[in-house]
Amino acid sequence: MEEKKEFKSRRKRVETQEEKPVSEWKERVIQIRRVTKVVKGGKKLSFRAIVIVGNQKGQVGVGCAKAAEVIIAIQKAIADGRKNLIDVPIFKTTIPHPITGRSGAGSVMLRPAAQGTGIIAGGAVRAVLELAGVENISCKS
Repeated sequence: MEEKKEFKSRRKRVETQEEKPVSEWKERVIQIRRVTKVVKGGKKLSFRAIVIVGNQKGQVGVGCAKAAEVIIAIQKAIADGRKNLIDVPIFKTTIPHPITGRSGAGSVMLRPAAQGTGIIAGGAVRAVLELAGVENISCKS
C-alpha cells in the first residue's frame, strides 16, 4: 500500500505589522513658493518650503529648504527644522515676560496672557507658538 506523506510547511508566517513609532514632533508647512533660476539653457524651476517643527513641550524650530519637487522640499525643511531647535521658556501656560523680536523692518511683540485667553496671534506666529506649547499669549505684529 502506498502511503501518502503530507508535508507541512515548517515555516510559520509571522504576522508583523510595521508600526511607525509615533513621533512627539509635529510639523506645519508655513509657505511653499515656486522659485526660478535663470541659467544658460533657460529657467530652472524649483520649490522652496518653510516648515515649523515643534514638540509642544517648549522646543520649536524653523526649517527652510529648496528642491525640484514639493514633497522633497518639505522633507528637507523638516530635517532642517529639527537641526535648528530653540528652547522656549514656558511659565505655567504662557511666557514669563513680554518680549519684542525684531528682524529687518518687521517686529513681533509677545505678551503673557491670563489662563483661558488662548493664542491671540496671526499667521506664522500662531503656528510657532502652538508648536512650542504656549497656550495663553497675546501678540502684535
